[in-house]
Amino acid sequence: MSADPQAAANVATRLRLVRDEIAVAARSAGRNPEAAKLVAVTKTVPAGAIERAIEAGQRIFGENRVQEAHRKWPALKARHAGIELHLIGPLQTNKVCEAVALFDVIETVDRPKLARALAEELARTGKRPRLFVQVNTGEEPQKAGITPGEADGFVSLCRTDLGLAIEGLMCIPPFDEEPSMHFALLAKIAARLGLKELSMGMSGDFARAIQFGATYVRIGTAIFGARPTD
Repeated sequence: MSADPQAAANVATRLRLVRDEIAVAARSAGRNPEAAKLVAVTKTVPAGAIERAIEAGQRIFGENRVQEAHRKWPALKARHAGIELHLIGPLQTNKVCEAVALFDVIETVDRPKLARALAEELARTGKRPRLFVQVNTGEEPQKAGITPGEADGFVSLCRTDLGLAIEGLMCIPPFDEEPSMHFALLAKIAARLGLKELSMGMSGDFARAIQFGATYVRIGTAIFGARPTD
């Protein structure tokens, strides 16, 4: 158990509130309350705080960086069964081996070079992490992800040429735009391509994402508190 009972209680309380809000949003959208799963984002969160969330029943987590995840998660996964770890940040091709070894879901497949590197590593190791394609719905030059117009061709490349089993799509809408149109666009692309999983929605907009069919929502600060600014 956690060495700090009050800290454990705080994380457990915040987790419960977030889960309740997700269930309310799902019901309001006419969906099963369990249709949208919570990915607890642990970027910069120390292992002790993650332990508190695990003690409170959370089993799906997201990390932004391979190196940070590698420092924390092998030991955590060894101690706790049933953990599902998502990579939700950009993946460099030179980190593919580590990512495939550590993550259960890679949400940020976003370019042919990366897709080819993943295909080679999966063939070499026999591992099968679940794969999502990241779509840059706002076509922001500073942001990772394929453009909406590239989605069909890129998913076809992954599936047909490389043999990758793409299961879903992920997006991060522009900060200064209404997210609903981006969620609607991602859902439309997924439906066209026969993809069932949609990772979209964060602390400020997950209720709207659920309205548009999100199956995973990524929430961190509402559970673990504000991240360090330094």
